[in-house]
Amino acid sequence: MIPRRTLLGLVGARMLARELKLSRFELHSVRVPFAERVREAWMESWKYQKRDQSDYVLHFVRLHTADGLMGVGEAKMPRAQAEAMLRKMMGQPAASFLEDDSLRGILIAVCDIVAQAAGKPISKLLSAQAQDRIAPTWWSQCFPPALMASEAKLGAEMGYRVHKVKARPWHDPIAQADAICRVVPKDFRIWVDANSTWETVEKTMEVTKELARFANYFAIESPIARTDVNGYRRLKGKLPLRISEHVDNIDLGLWTREGLLDAWVSGTPKLGKYVRSLSEQAEAARCPIWIEHSIDNGIAQVFQAHQTAAFAGIQYAIAITHVLEDDCMAEPFTVRNGYFSIPKQPGLGVRLDDAALEKYRLPG
Repeated sequence: MIPRRTLLGLVGARMLARELKLSRFELHSVRVPFAERVREAWMESWKYQKRDQSDYVLHFVRLHTADGLMGVGEAKMPRAQAEAMLRKMMGQPAASFLEDDSLRGILIAVCDIVAQAAGKPISKLLSAQAQDRIAPTWWSQCFPPALMASEAKLGAEMGYRVHKVKARPWHDPIAQADAICRVVPKDFRIWVDANSTWETVEKTMEVTKELARFANYFAIESPIARTDVNGYRRLKGKLPLRISEHVDNIDLGLWTREGLLDAWVSGTPKLGKYVRSLSEQAEAARCPIWIEHSIDNGIAQVFQAHQTAAFAGIQYAIAITHVLEDDCMAEPFTVRNGYFSIPKQPGLGVRLDDAALEKYRLPG
């Protein structure tokens, strides 16, 4: 249970005047395929990665309180696990679960309820100093150069100004960079994620030097295995682009003390106190977070945006909803001049699209 003083600081007397006891829940399971324009290339890329997948299965939650509030989230766990957890939550005050990392995406619905009761957007619930907008990141799997370029151009036309691209051995990252940079604006910034496939310090230095010839490129991610700390020590100060790595479940103190990274990437499904703590550590280390814990649906994407607005340690929010057929959200995720404006309504500020839930609904 969160102490009364902490609750008072988070949501004020208005929320405390209501018990917000959880009374019932709904689970809506859907299967959303990849967008047609990238489907074939994405499935081909994943076959090279020994991954057979053509869609995302999502379990949306509607969480209700006895006094009539309703919050939405996406469970980020198997349906049976989510259902068991939700049953145990019934009859308990929603506020008692704030920042409970074990809830994964169910926490989104809890925060939605508590913020509605407080009369604040989730971002303002998390921090009184929350920003009004954040910089979201466009994303591409490792596609052939021509498709990578058309996707980058689409992202730029939709208002994005930052793009994370995947590099893999079956496509030349230099050819990809050349194709992209021919069609995007000069202020369109790109970082490339190798997911350890460059393998060695020497290969990393060679490829990064070539990529640095393209003015749009500013960073690389996970060039070698993150277990290769000595390799990162050898790369320190030797690269013409910024270097980032996933920091979940590593000895962050060691990496911070030695200054091995220019940015941290986080994708853990722990969405509550972990994210707040990581942001505080990032601020202290003066090393920004590029967060991607909620990538595959619009409801979670907007929650991630609220956290990014609230926690100063987070610089970019990464999602892949635009390469799925539908984000299952009633309101569009609209980016203007590189920024997404945080909804001002109390709570999450967006709704599930009932038509999409029906269209993609899984039987049972």
